[in-house]
Amino acid sequence: MSTENYEKLEPYYEAARDEYEIRQAESPLENLELPFSPLSFVGALAAEPDVAVIAEHKRRSPSEGTIRPDGTVEDTVTQYVKGGASAVSILTQGRHFGGRIIDIARTRDAVAVPILRKDFIDDEYQLYEAKSYDANAALLIVGGLSDTRLRQLYKEASLIELDCLVEVHDETELERALRIEPAVIGVNNRNLRTLSVDLGTAAALIPKIPDDIVTVAESGYSVHRPEHIRMLRELGADAVLMGTALMREDDPAEALADWLAI
Repeated sequence: MSTENYEKLEPYYEAARDEYEIRQAESPLENLELPFSPLSFVGALAAEPDVAVIAEHKRRSPSEGTIRPDGTVEDTVTQYVKGGASAVSILTQGRHFGGRIIDIARTRDAVAVPILRKDFIDDEYQLYEAKSYDANAALLIVGGLSDTRLRQLYKEASLIELDCLVEVHDETELERALRIEPAVIGVNNRNLRTLSVDLGTAAALIPKIPDDIVTVAESGYSVHRPEHIRMLRELGADAVLMGTALMREDDPAEALADWLAI
């Protein structure tokens, strides 16, 4: 595991632990009910003949501050799906991103597309919790997990029919991710050591990912123009994850529809 990447991510994991441990005390794992869902996160991305969009809801971020002070999660995700999003990502970590686990349930009430739980997951409870709120997938960040922990969490998610977006930041993490043979790999364009954002990361890593793995380019605000989507499509990305750029649009549905029409 990259020590430098882990150190950058550890404050976010600590915050996530503080939050889920409180919820776990109130609702132990054995009390969680796991609903059946016919929706497949992997299937939705793979079925898109061009490039799929995972549109993300987040209220704020450490680098951008408050992103969209008005509007509800229901309104935002409805706009995303109207604009052509194949799936939605819901940031549930509260301390740094203003997220809430209940946002997943609110999203499920509003739209009928797969939901990705975006959080700093290092415990099985978080996977079961995501499933109990009717999420279809969860994020596993290679840079924040040991090889053993990554494999354990991926296996546990599979047992409860929860897909995983396995996120990498560099070639070393990609090599580690490939060992667990994931169905989906996300390439995050943000360098955790410098916090800079560069689409060159996607350009370098996407061609190294086998064709039978669904490949997602994660933006870090690097995908905010139609030509970025076109470039990633040409590199071989099956999907892009967009958050800040869409959250800042006055009309996310119109903006996304326009970008996908390019």
